[in-house]
Amino acid sequence: MPKASPNTAFAAYSFYLLSSAFFASNIVFGRAAAHVVPPAGLAFWRWVIAFLIILPFAARGLLLHRHALAASWKRLLVMGVLGQVICGAGLYVALEFTSATNAGLIYATSPVMILLITALWLGEAVTLRQTGGILLAMAGVLVILTRGDPAVLLHLSFNIGDLMMVGVSTAWAVYTVLARQSKSSLPVVTGFAANAFAGVVALAPFCLWETVALHPAPMTLDTVARIAGLALFASVLAFITYQKTILLMGPSRGGTSLYVMPLWTALAAWALLGEELHLFHLAGVALVLPGLLLATLPPRSGRVLAPITRSSAA
Repeated sequence: MPKASPNTAFAAYSFYLLSSAFFASNIVFGRAAAHVVPPAGLAFWRWVIAFLIILPFAARGLLLHRHALAASWKRLLVMGVLGQVICGAGLYVALEFTSATNAGLIYATSPVMILLITALWLGEAVTLRQTGGILLAMAGVLVILTRGDPAVLLHLSFNIGDLMMVGVSTAWAVYTVLARQSKSSLPVVTGFAANAFAGVVALAPFCLWETVALHPAPMTLDTVARIAGLALFASVLAFITYQKTILLMGPSRGGTSLYVMPLWTALAAWALLGEELHLFHLAGVALVLPGLLLATLPPRSGRVLAPITRSSAA
């Protein structure tokens, strides 16, 4: 594999950090809107606004590539179900039944799932260094989420929300692999707009049912502003930078950006909400950052875990 240029490496790690920060913003804006907007409505209007934000920049590309997009409508719909229905509305529903600690612990398994999927499905080789880095990063996430108290793990109880989070985590892993495997020649903005529209289409029936059976989203100025913030930061900017990350780094390495999210969240809580930083935060950082470095540096010639093929996995 050719060695990446310094400029390419800088761009890859820049998108890597930005995507994790933008995804972490989902916690801030999502919590601000969740108590006034039902989950399907929150996800639906989030992606409607996201599509409208990106449309002026993507309209020309959508028109030029309309035949290619029409031919791949099934893949786009699957991506919409995975990325917007399950990882959008599904996430908001799950958080109504489970704790943030449980949700964080389960969602942090996505990079490991990505690693397994790429090995089992795509037959990609995994280095021992990458495996060790992911395990080290997971240990750091556990330290942060359990506040440095291992006894927290002994008292975890699992419910329907936890099972839903397993589905969310798995869906995100599959979404990441599919986004990389598609090898689309579409511009990133065009591809994102198409995915956003597919998500809106996939979410529409759920939003309609929720509006009729439960209650509609209150369209006040305050609510629209909160959803717009969610659409801009946690949708448009997050997904574009994430797709650029996995295009430049691959799904296994790019997917580890999820491990940075607890660090951004802790920093935002300290800077914006006045929450204190504790020793367990620093201990988590001391484990996560070296782990990320080991997991994301380009593999060198050396010892590699043999790729797992379908026949060998059977």
